[in-house]
Order: sequence, then structure tokens, then C-alpha cells
Amino acid sequence: MSVPREWHTATLLTNGKVLVTGGNNHGDYQHSAELYDPSTGTWTTTGSMKYPRARHTAVLLKNGKVLVTGGESYGDSLSSVELYDPSTGIWTTTGSMHSERMSHTASLLKNGKVLVTGGSDYNIPSSAELYDPSTGIWTTTGSMNSKRVRHTASVLTNGQVLVAGGGTSFDSLSSAELYDPSTGNWTTTGNMDSKRDMHTASVLTNGKVLVTGGHNDGPLSSAELYDPLTGSWTTTNSMAQARPEHTASVLRNGKVLVTGGGPFFEVYSSAEWYDPS
Repeated sequence: MSVPREWHTATLLTNGKVLVTGGNNHGDYQHSAELYDPSTGTWTTTGSMKYPRARHTAVLLKNGKVLVTGGESYGDSLSSVELYDPSTGIWTTTGSMHSERMSHTASLLKNGKVLVTGGSDYNIPSSAELYDPSTGIWTTTGSMNSKRVRHTASVLTNGQVLVAGGGTSFDSLSSAELYDPSTGNWTTTGNMDSKRDMHTASVLTNGKVLVTGGHNDGPLSSAELYDPLTGSWTTTNSMAQARPEHTASVLRNGKVLVTGGGPFFEVYSSAEWYDPS
């Protein structure tokens, strides 16, 4: 990449390239963006965002554009939102969220809207809101049962959204809940075996959700599976290393690749994979 980044985003575009946006470089918040071309293995710069930001989200919309929401910039949490058009490389602002949020989640629903949950404006909210790409307008929806930041949100095969774990001002959470887009309501589901934030959640090809690592009074190597049919969690094999703030990607062969992360000032270059079979 052209600059070092942490707390940035990476989004796979419909043309096969990967858009990387924002992040933090030793206290310097980035508004730059760049594209990775897997066919050549090269990076090229593209249009810069309107605002420098880190700890934001980036979601690929059904129209091929990328929606970037919120984040943090020089000590302030953000409500601003912008759109990237891959056909032009240009960013445009769109409607702002009702709340400032960083370390939140953003999920593309089957109806094309985007659900944003939780996060932090230095006063952790339980609120959630919906973005409509056809109008550029945000509307509030049902609030979660618990306030959360650094949690995960996974769109299940039935269209519901599973939110798991995260943190409050003083503790990590084991609780999980489900959002029903047809009603806008949240219902609690089974608790995870471990409290955790800064973890990952991956929807497997069998419909179950794999949660890995994270942090709870120290880094975690444990992993567990959520079964949407029963609403229950079961533990599975632990990772070789304890990892918070890592990544997890479901590969075409159904395995899950976990990379990087690390506790506090230690950062890993190692990777490992999980085989659901």
C-alpha cells in the first residue's frame, strides 16, 4: 500500500479489485483510498474520501458502490457517511447517521438496505439505524437489548442478523441477539460460552457462524459455533494463537482463513485456517 494503515477497511468490489480506505498511521488519520488488483498484484491510488477516518465501516451495496459510515478522526467520533463509485473513482457525501459511531457494525440486508448497530460516541449506544440506498436517508429501527461496541454482526441465511459479544464501558459481553428485518425487532438468543470483544464472526457454508478469538481480560484463542436452527453455541477447536483484532475470511473451499491480530503492542504476521468438516 502507499501508506501504513491500521483500523482501515478492505472491500471486495464487483470488478474483483479490493478497495482499501482510511485508517490510522501513527496518529495521522487517513482520508486516502487505494485499489488492489489481484490479477497484477499491484496497488493504485484512487479518489480520497471527504473526511479522514479510522474504525469506520465499508459495505458493498447491490448497485456496486461502497458505503462508508462513521468512524473516528483525531479524537472525535463521526456520523458522516460517503459513497465510492468504482466507475469514476469519486466519493460523494450522502445522508449522515442519526448518531456518531465508531467500532460499530454495518450489514447489507437482503432487501438492499444497510443495518448499522451500536458502536461508540464515547457513550456506547444500543441504537440501530437503517440506510436506504434509493433515497440516501437513514431511519431509526429497534434498539438492541444491550449496548455494544467492538461486537460482530452476521447476516444469516434466513435474512436475520446475529449480533454477538462486544464490550461495554467496563466489561466484555457473552450475550447475543437477533434482528428481524421484517419487523425491526430484536430478540435474545443463546449466550456465547465466553465473553469477548474484538473477535470475528464468519458465516460458514453450512449456515452456522464461527466466532474466533477476541479479548476478555486478556487475548482469547477459543472458538465457538452458533447454530441458527437451535439458537445455541458449542465450543470448537481453539486457534493455535490467542488473537484479538484479527481477520477471518471464508474461502471458496469452505475453510476459514484467520490472519494477524495480536495483544496490545504485539502484532502477529502468522495465519491459520479452520476446517468446518
